[in-house]
Amino acid sequence: MRRPLLLLALPAALALAACGGDNDAAPAATLPDAQAAHSFSPEITGEDFGEMVRMLASDEFEGRAPGTPGEEKTVEYIKAQFERIGLQPGGDNDSWYQTVPMIETTADPSTALRLQTSAGARELTFGDDFVIGTRTGQAAISVADSELVFVGYGVDAPEQDWNDYAGLDVKGKTVVMLVNDPGFHANDETLFDGERMTYYGRWTYKFEEAARKGANAALIIHDTPGASYGWDVVKNSWSGAQFDLRAEDDPEPRLPAQGWITGDVARQLFADAGLDLDEQIKAANTRGFKPVSLDAMVGFDLKSTIAEKSSRNVIGILPGTETPEQAILYIAHWDHLGKHAGEGSDGDAIYNGAIDNATGVAGIIEIAEKFATSEPKPKRSLAFVAVTLEESGLLGSKYYVAQPSFDLAQTVGVINLDAMSVAGPARDFVVTGMGNSELEDILKTYADAQSRTLVPESNTAGGFYFRSDHFNFAKAGVPALYAKGGSDLVEGGAAAGKAASDDYAKRYHQPSDVYNPDWNLDGVVQDLEALYGVGRTLADGDQWPNWYDGNPFKAARDQMRSEAGGVQ
Repeated sequence: MRRPLLLLALPAALALAACGGDNDAAPAATLPDAQAAHSFSPEITGEDFGEMVRMLASDEFEGRAPGTPGEEKTVEYIKAQFERIGLQPGGDNDSWYQTVPMIETTADPSTALRLQTSAGARELTFGDDFVIGTRTGQAAISVADSELVFVGYGVDAPEQDWNDYAGLDVKGKTVVMLVNDPGFHANDETLFDGERMTYYGRWTYKFEEAARKGANAALIIHDTPGASYGWDVVKNSWSGAQFDLRAEDDPEPRLPAQGWITGDVARQLFADAGLDLDEQIKAANTRGFKPVSLDAMVGFDLKSTIAEKSSRNVIGILPGTETPEQAILYIAHWDHLGKHAGEGSDGDAIYNGAIDNATGVAGIIEIAEKFATSEPKPKRSLAFVAVTLEESGLLGSKYYVAQPSFDLAQTVGVINLDAMSVAGPARDFVVTGMGNSELEDILKTYADAQSRTLVPESNTAGGFYFRSDHFNFAKAGVPALYAKGGSDLVEGGAAAGKAASDDYAKRYHQPSDVYNPDWNLDGVVQDLEALYGVGRTLADGDQWPNWYDGNPFKAARDQMRSEAGGVQ
């Protein structure tokens, strides 16, 4: 049976508060009566899928920003669809909703980073030279005379026989590290996965590991190839309001402060210590690397504005007939960027988020309906979770992982739908992070039946497996699959697929990401049928798919299954 969620005593007003700016107030919303306007089929169809995307991405939903009337309409619409299908509520107090408390933190942009090196004192400027923030929920963080130590890539990976912290006590120190993985800058396929980013290359891991080691603060050295984006992305992402779970709701360790410095700042910092940054990068790509003191001290007084707010996940459950305590999860994030007065071309200020991610939400609803109306009913339970705050750092899924409706040890696998392809049927099926888990073996069976080939994402160095909601489940050890239609289109081949991809790239996170009635949804239907098949195989059987050997999440899965009395 479902494990009861821990209930949170929040003021009623907080349930409608969320991401700042003009999103602070959320008056009652009127839900469009979609059911009266469209007759839904129990099968997965392009017509049903398109109708739901059209509705969720309509101007009436105001860009689906958490805490706005758009959130009210969105979660009510998803709830109405779950009710229509015949699912059962899986949220707080047997409701449809799981409240996700969060902290909004806005760092004072006048914060300066004070460096004391052998060359003298230097003060760095927020935004131009560095960015910094805190996840502690504290309004003031002060660090004085903290020794700077270069720790290579900041990785401790026992299965890789790699520990950049070996022999180092970082308590009271500020660690400086490279983005991406050992092997990336050297293009050495024998180190980790070479060019392909692993979990250890993601900047979020590096901060978490520094916190586990007890560091005072951590700074990542930016470089565009290693990060897969320029400094402007870092600067813009770390400026203004930042959102996180409350510390008590998040099992991960947190640093007092964390941030990035530019490559130019790092090069000068190393030079002041008599070191060459390029030579140190080479050394950091060598097994047995030892941390290096930068013969420098750092200090800062970080002041932030703190506010506590919340949003909601929507959870619907189809109980299993034989082992209802075991569950397969389908997830998709419902949130997008809302509306911003004065922005957008032609005066359009609504960021409708049709592809990102009305498509994913419509997808899990279509799959849910097929499960609910098919016979025989599944032996294991199915949970359909529309999560919030993905655009703010995967927070809705992170909260669900911390407070799950089903114990994670009894969660068989997770299938994530995010930004699905609407360009038509493809000969390929993109598995983001391909080579991770045995869920891919099951998917291959259905791809083969559709005469399709599983392929990895085109930019494996970008670490896209770590940038969507399934990643929080993966970190906890639960095998998670993120797959969608590829770019080798049946009509037009790779050239047509690239054209469609390039067109969407222009619309991504723009007001122009809107529903288009001319989309070819035949490919989406194929994708959904295959992803439904993966869940059906798991729901009707007794498999416990695991991570492939060598995967960094396998140890956590083995441990949780062992503690639950299950086989590996």
